[in-house]
Amino acid sequence: MRANQLQGVNNNSLYARTFRVSLLAALIFGSFAYPHYAGAQEKGMNNPSTVSQASLPRVLILTTGGTIAGAATGRNEGAYTSGVITPQQLVDSVKGIGDLARISTEQVSNIGSQDMNDVIWFKLAKRIKQAFDHKEADAVVITHGTDTMEETAFFLNQVLASDKPVVLVGSMRPSTALGADGPANIYQAVKVATDKQSAGRGVLVAMNDTIESARDVTKTDTTSLQTMQSPHIGTVGYVDMGHVRFIQRPVELSKPLSLPQDGNLPRVEIIYGHSNMDTNQIEHAIADKAKGIVLAGLGDGNASKEALVALEKAAAKGIVVVRSTRVAHGYVNRDVEIDDQKSGFVASMDLSPQKSRILVQLLVANSITDPAQVQQAFSSIK
Repeated sequence: MRANQLQGVNNNSLYARTFRVSLLAALIFGSFAYPHYAGAQEKGMNNPSTVSQASLPRVLILTTGGTIAGAATGRNEGAYTSGVITPQQLVDSVKGIGDLARISTEQVSNIGSQDMNDVIWFKLAKRIKQAFDHKEADAVVITHGTDTMEETAFFLNQVLASDKPVVLVGSMRPSTALGADGPANIYQAVKVATDKQSAGRGVLVAMNDTIESARDVTKTDTTSLQTMQSPHIGTVGYVDMGHVRFIQRPVELSKPLSLPQDGNLPRVEIIYGHSNMDTNQIEHAIADKAKGIVLAGLGDGNASKEALVALEKAAAKGIVVVRSTRVAHGYVNRDVEIDDQKSGFVASMDLSPQKSRILVQLLVANSITDPAQVQQAFSSIK
């Protein structure tokens, strides 16, 4: 009897919480749904005295979930649910976006980005290619959680061949929060995507007035709005008072790598270096038939002597072994503390462990496994 009562209380509590989230989201976004969005359409698209609809670039917004589509039960609550807000509600919340572009939206996934996976990556890559090949869009904006945004951006940067802009955007506060940063970030992302200077720069990340390259961007803070930064290469541009200003010249991008036909990326493990490190994780990776191992090493990509011996054994078996670092800044150089040539290792240079993993996956999928060739890819990656 008591168990049933508790079950009823829990169900009622869950129902009430869900109702409050839905109600608050409806109150916030409902006001945008008709008069505000329609007004933007009338002003930016249908009113000949402002901007002609036909003259505006076409932007496809692909949504994946994340904090930017999240909602909480209260305006000042830290806890929230990702992926509650629909793609159309996201667009409707951005005043003036209809003056920038003809917007279309599609939902690719509705997850927190901690659940991002290869399946969604492939969907994004194929949909973007299709949109550009079929001339459906002049640019693509992807809304995405910040936790793995850098990985998705880097992956797409390695596989997309078009010069047309692809811009990722997220937020650090859910849509229902006081001072929600999502709407302004979406506006800026579309602004960047429709700017002619953005063409040929590879995949970009636009958030909180800055423009970052997929090559170097990383999440640097768990809560700060200015979390997405580029510690090595630096910010490539800014959105300043409505103007897109690039402060770095475009670079010649690396040749795109092909996606595997079977839709599966090879298994590559990241192993975190630490004091008193043994060989267990390395041996497990070998036993599980990993095609690559990335060491998030100490300092300049180092590890204990026994761990290095185990990694040498992995390399001897044909497993790609890359030395990266758990340190936030700095390069991992070849043949300094460790004889990479003798050991069969690859130095990640300035690529983080998580980006190193993605590059190894794509290289192995393209039958590039020789340490010298892999090293060349890491040394020349753009």
